[in-house]
Parts: sequence; C-alpha cells; structure tokens
Amino acid sequence: MTTTMAPEETLDRRSATRIGSIVIVRHGRPHADRTVRIDREGYRAWWVDYDLARLHPDERPPEALIAMAAQADVLFASTLPRAIHTAQLLAPGRVPITDPVFVEAALPPPPLPWRRRPGHWGVLARIAWWFGAHGSAESRREAEIRAEAAVATLTAQALRGQNVMLCAHGWFNRMMRPVLRAQGWREVENTGDFYWSYRRFVKGGGQP
Repeated sequence: MTTTMAPEETLDRRSATRIGSIVIVRHGRPHADRTVRIDREGYRAWWVDYDLARLHPDERPPEALIAMAAQADVLFASTLPRAIHTAQLLAPGRVPITDPVFVEAALPPPPLPWRRRPGHWGVLARIAWWFGAHGSAESRREAEIRAEAAVATLTAQALRGQNVMLCAHGWFNRMMRPVLRAQGWREVENTGDFYWSYRRFVKGGGQP
C-alpha cells in the first residue's frame, strides 16, 4: 500500500536529509573619505556619516561572489546602508532580509589627543573596546551575546536545508565565526577579511 505524504511532510523529510551552507560576506568599499585627519569628536561624527553611507560608485562585486549569491535561498543583510547596498549589487532584483542583529560592533573612540585618520582611530577604538572601554555603547560581552543570536538566525535557515548568505561587517563577522565553529560548522572557503571577502561554512562532515 502506497502512503501519500502531505506537502508539509514531504518538505520536512526532504529538509531533514540536507543541511544548507552559510556564506558570510563583508560589505564592499563604502563611499567615505578616509584621508581626513580628525580629532576624537570628529571621528564620532565621521562614524555617524559612515553608517549612513552606501558603497562607492566605482564598486563592483567579484563575479564568483555574484554566482554564489545566485545559489543562496535566503539573503540576509544588516540594516546599515553599506550592507544592504552590497546585497543589492550581489543579487540585483532581490530584497534582502534585513536585521539589526547583524550590525557592526560598537566602535567608540578612546579619550586620546591629536588628529588622526579614520583608519587609525578605528584600530585604537577597537583595541580599547575589546579591553572594556565602551562608555555608553554596546560592550564586548553584549556584542558576543548578539553574535550568538545572529548565528541562531542563520543556522535556523541552514538547518532547514536552505543555502544562506549574509552581507554584514568586518568585525562582527569575526565574532560569529567561533560561535559557528563551536556548533560544528566547518569553514571550507576563506577569502580573507577585506572588502567583498567571504567565508563559507558547512555543517560537520557535510560536502563542501
């Protein structure tokens, strides 16, 4: 006797036999001036503008990453314009699912004198933040908890058999990696940490 499965049951059984991959992408180069020399308060203002910026008009995503985006069943992005614009360039016509859980970790500048370029301020701010100097901004521990929630959002889809792509940010992407590894996800592709770089993860002994 043949048993006919309901559509929902068929989907559940098929999903149970396959686990999708997770690709975490760093956004492209934002349209921001990194040559200016600014003091601490200037850096605060610069960072506000940076968070409002889309990508530089000359930015073009790598063809390999465009092809990978075409294979993604679910496309996530942080709520910041540079991440959303990255997703739009990778997958024209698709609307990414945006979530503030993926935004960059806080980067409050430490109380230091002199004018510096934004990149220099960023390094100093990240070091100070890592060791506990966060002021009224999100702390390292709070960001670590958020990284766990972000990973849960990604894996909830991948464990249902969906290939997932996230367009997000350099440092917060780093914070998600140890969470994924602790849950048995293997990093099978790694193109570094520059703009348009990505890491691809598969579950356990799954096929790369």
